[in-house]
Amino acid sequence: MIELRGITQTYQGSSGPVQALRGIDLEVAGGEVFGIIGRSGAGKSSLVRVINLLNRPTSGQVLVDGREMTALDDAALRIARRDIGIVFQHFNVLSSRTVYDNVALPLEIAGLSDGEIKRRVEPLLDLVGLSALARRHPSQISGGQKQRVGIARALANRPKVLLSDEATSALDPETTRSILGLLRQINQEFGLTIVLITHQMQVIKQVAERVAVIDAGRIVEQGRVVDVFSKPQHATTRSLIEEIVPQELPDSVLARLRTLMGASPAGQGQGLRLAFAGDGADQPLLTELVRRFGLDLSILHGQIDEVQGQPFGQLAVFARGAADQLQAGIAHLRQAGVNVQPLVPEAAHV
Repeated sequence: MIELRGITQTYQGSSGPVQALRGIDLEVAGGEVFGIIGRSGAGKSSLVRVINLLNRPTSGQVLVDGREMTALDDAALRIARRDIGIVFQHFNVLSSRTVYDNVALPLEIAGLSDGEIKRRVEPLLDLVGLSALARRHPSQISGGQKQRVGIARALANRPKVLLSDEATSALDPETTRSILGLLRQINQEFGLTIVLITHQMQVIKQVAERVAVIDAGRIVEQGRVVDVFSKPQHATTRSLIEEIVPQELPDSVLARLRTLMGASPAGQGQGLRLAFAGDGADQPLLTELVRRFGLDLSILHGQIDEVQGQPFGQLAVFARGAADQLQAGIAHLRQAGVNVQPLVPEAAHV
């Protein structure tokens, strides 16, 4: 549905050129919820605005639904943008217009009749739960309700793609969950392709199927959310995941690890960090280490969560046993899809 090829974006800053995007290659499949995450200044907002050419890239190609957006003239681009809705962080609702009239605005611009506008707006207000507030003005509704107005307005032209640019970052956690739930409902009911721009891994965890991590204008990691969460490869990804699955272990855990290592004969004890996801979370792997390899296990720390209906988590353990059995047990875990990393007291994270 969306394909970005070699996208670069250079701005002229006060002290010279600024490279916001550096050779972005990205594909988003039709009907999926795709997350793009990064810290402030990483280039994520520049990237999302390239998709509908609110920002025209310095170089590269943007294809949406097989149409090369970068090759369109202004008139054709205006028509093409009707297939791409966008929801902004700060709602951008017009204070002088009612809820109904805000949602109707893009349809008025497109030249639809009053009757056609009514047939589109009323079901959209029902979809986002605002039918009873149709005649209210923005000053009379909450922030979450304003964002629902923004979502309904973005859907008014029946787009094939919906871009969400930090749409929940100005909302409290409960309202954020409800808005993300609404986006997931829209995706499932209409098969709409959704691209989520955010700096919060909690948002990615709740609703996205795949994710790309952007840092300094480059995509540094991408893949299925459950895979990225359980086996992060890049330092930026690991730091972002920290808010969901802490990568640093408490000092008390490291102290226990030091004690256990000091009490074990050389080569017969090892601290391990185990990261697992999906089917690996349901297998009796720790029991197998005890029964099959004769290892003694002390669980030091752990956390289990869920992404896209699949369990994922991490355990910090101390395994005791003969050196050859330890290595055989570790090999067995890796063969079963568990990410196994050594855990030493001097390193609070891996």
